[in-house]
Amino acid sequence: MRTVLVTGPGGAGRTTIAAATALAGARRGERVLLLTTQSGAAERALGTRLGRPGGDPVTAAPGLLVRCVDPAGHFRQEALAFQERAAAALDLLGAAPLDEEELTELPGGEEFALLHALRAAHEAAGESGGTDTIVVDMPPASDTVALLALPEQARRYLRRLLPPERQAARALRPALAQLAGVQLPTQKLYEAAERWEHELAAVQRVIDHPGTTVRLVAEAGPGAVADLRAVRSGLALFGHRTDAVVANRLLPTGSADPFLAALSGQQQSALKALREEFPEAPVVEVPHLGRDPEGTEELDALTGAAVGEPAEPGAAADPWTVEDRLAADGILVWRVPLPGADRDGLGLLRRGDEVIVTAGRFRRIRTLPSALRRCSVSGAGLRDGALHIRFTPDPDLWPRGH
Repeated sequence: MRTVLVTGPGGAGRTTIAAATALAGARRGERVLLLTTQSGAAERALGTRLGRPGGDPVTAAPGLLVRCVDPAGHFRQEALAFQERAAAALDLLGAAPLDEEELTELPGGEEFALLHALRAAHEAAGESGGTDTIVVDMPPASDTVALLALPEQARRYLRRLLPPERQAARALRPALAQLAGVQLPTQKLYEAAERWEHELAAVQRVIDHPGTTVRLVAEAGPGAVADLRAVRSGLALFGHRTDAVVANRLLPTGSADPFLAALSGQQQSALKALREEFPEAPVVEVPHLGRDPEGTEELDALTGAAVGEPAEPGAAADPWTVEDRLAADGILVWRVPLPGADRDGLGLLRRGDEVIVTAGRFRRIRTLPSALRRCSVSGAGLRDGALHIRFTPDPDLWPRGH
């Protein structure tokens, strides 16, 4: 099963292209599920009533189901479940429980709801085998990069705050509570942590699956290249593969109108720059229809250009590779792909057995491979779209006999 995550700068037409991508798959005979939180925009694009958010999927075309995710409902459900599991700790703090009627969605609720819906869709598809492709109408591009990084980061936080190895002492807590004279954290807190770990790990497996790709949508213009360059390096930092760049709403060339000719010329210049910026992914041209597409017939005018055949699944390998140059140069090199990264926005810090790599607004923490833990960082450089971190064996870090 393939998963296509459609994103791009705000206003670029992400929902329309996500709908066109899903429809194109259905036209090829695939069984496709489209996930979106933008129910109004998806309804206009597909020309189909999709019902209330959070309801059952609606058939928009033969082979195409659309599910409108309900962020507010998902937030209320998760908040009430957490409140129930943390009841003992909240009682200890003297907190008054919240009623469902007074719960309103907080910022970030949409993103969490999408991840939950994606994980649930993969789980259901695995059980029934009824879906070939899942297309997800994602948030704006920078938010999408941060969202895709969330499971890995949140799992790390959980392991630091509630170490799994300490859960073995749960049987001692009642006795410790009597000795201390105070109520200690209950088993439900650790059960909640285990539930979060399970959920996050399941989402991360979907995101990291070799059949999951990112499709970038942009309006060809002066800002498109700069906007997508930062996104490209962020996606690469976390190992996500871009299968296509969709240049949306392109005007026809050769117009006799000076105004339209100038706009078209600007778009063609941006197209050339996008192809130079993304040599590893096709840049697909989508024409401007003179209006926003409404209905599957008008989407059909875009689907052949917009998506074509889906990308083949990539290899399930870690793109961060270690190069052994000990014999020639006495060093090991950890290669981190960062196409589009700016030297001024790069940061590198070693902390124990971890390295922290920063690319613009995005940051990733990785545990060092075992071969590099006994080495010290001796330098780093950005070359050919990758950060090369040099490690030199350090006897002070070697294990010592007792």
